[in-house]
Formats: sequence, C-alpha cells, structure tokens
Amino acid sequence: MRNIAIYGNRYQDGYFGLLREFFAALEKRDFRVSVAEDFACYLSENGIDLYGSMNTAACLPEDTECVISIGGDGTFLGAAEWVGDREIPILGINTGHLGFLASYSLEETEELVDVVACDKGVIEKRALLEIRCEAMPEGFWPYALNEVAVLRGETASTVTVHAEVDGYFLADYMADGLVVATPTGSTAYNLSAGGPILMPTLECSVISPIAPHSLTMRPLVVGGDSEIRLTTSSRVEYSRVSLDGRYFMMACGRDELRIRKAGFSVKVLRRPDASFSRLLRNKLLWGRR
Repeated sequence: MRNIAIYGNRYQDGYFGLLREFFAALEKRDFRVSVAEDFACYLSENGIDLYGSMNTAACLPEDTECVISIGGDGTFLGAAEWVGDREIPILGINTGHLGFLASYSLEETEELVDVVACDKGVIEKRALLEIRCEAMPEGFWPYALNEVAVLRGETASTVTVHAEVDGYFLADYMADGLVVATPTGSTAYNLSAGGPILMPTLECSVISPIAPHSLTMRPLVVGGDSEIRLTTSSRVEYSRVSLDGRYFMMACGRDELRIRKAGFSVKVLRRPDASFSRLLRNKLLWGRR
C-alpha cells in the first residue's frame, strides 16, 4: 500500500514530537500521503508542517489504499464515516483512552509503517448498522459501527421503547433508553449498559436496555440479518436517537426507527500478532488483581 490518507482529531497534546517522527517516517518510505483538511490545519497551528510531497484533502482521494486514524475509538468512527461504503482498510493509532479499534501507538511508528508498506497487517471485516427514520435530517450518515441508541429526551423522565424483531413484538422497555449494538460496539455503550461482550467478527446484534425499570429486562442477542423496529412514548414530545454519538430527535408516538445490517462493512487493519482475547486482557485488565 503506497497511497494512504490520514484522519485525526484535535486532541494530540503531548504527541507532537511523535507525530513529527511519524510523518518523517512516511516521507522516508515514499508514501503518497493525503491528510484530512481539518487535521492538517490543526497540525499546522501547532508547528507541524507537512512535507512538500504530502497533500491536504477535504474528501477522501479516489486512489486511497489505506486510511490511518490518529486518536481514540471516536476518531476511528469518524474515519469510518470518511471512508463511507468504499471498504478501504483503516489502521488505528491510539492517542486516546482504551482504544479497542486502534491497535498501534505512535511509539511503534517504524513497525506500523512497515506493516502498511509491506501489507503485513490482518484485515477484519466489521458489520455496521443502517437505520431508516423519517425524522433523520438531510445529509445525516445513517450508519453506525458501534451502536444505535434510543435515549430519553431533554428530561429526567424515562422513555418507553416498543421493540419488534423481524415483525414480531419483543417488549416494551421502560428505561433510560435502549442500545442496539454491533459486535464491534459490544465493548462500548453496550458494555456500560450491562450487555455481553461479543467476538467482533460474529454475525449478530445485541439489544440492551439502559437502566430498565424491571430486573427481568435483560440484554438479548439477535441474528445479524434481523430487522429491528423501534418506536417510543414518553411524557415529552421527542426522544433522542444516537448513532456512534451523532444524534437527531425523533417524535414520540409518531416516528419509527428501523435498524438492520448495512450492505457494506468496515475493514479494520490490525497488527498481525493481535488477538481479541489479548485485547480484552490488556484493555479490561482481565485476570489481574
């Protein structure tokens, strides 16, 4: 892979020296590099100028073979939206917190550059969720790599989420909200809501209520090809729909949210020696006292 694009966030304090080394390593290996426009501006504002052979890009260039995300998992989700349905592999460099999707650090620049240059990485296909809802604003990207969450509106009152799976009534969840997560997103909001951790390459989704008002309301794993339909009722007029942190408002009692597996996937480029079990031990400190 020689044509790469770089996507990053604006929270890189403490990493500027390592970022200079990273760009120097890319220049040394003769990569053709395009940097997302906003990230390039942020680097310039902090004294990091791109090499003359590197370009800035508002849109992802057509010849891109690999995208490198610099930040945390939230930045990786932004990179996935930037790639869209083109299924270009994304390699994550973690300068954030846990970083389940970002498998490298900037201290490993030489290794990760070699992985990209020599095609040594392992590509995993990760499923996305696609939503349909008449309340969705124009131009809103209707896909989620982690989860779709239906949440109560601007109030402390609970929301009741009416859920159907493949045309059959499932339950009315009276709760703070409901999370529908992909296997990739099972370690995100779903995990905080008490949902199970799923192997990321499984073909399924998990429905997890958030603080339900019944102890018998438990998370449920459904098939990857299932269609989930949700409507809401509450004391307020609107509830909130969040896709990987991006949200819009849907009308209680009127709007319906339909969720299904997307017709394309996100390709995660991970280190060749990585395993999900090792990731869980390292990130969640399993087995440590």
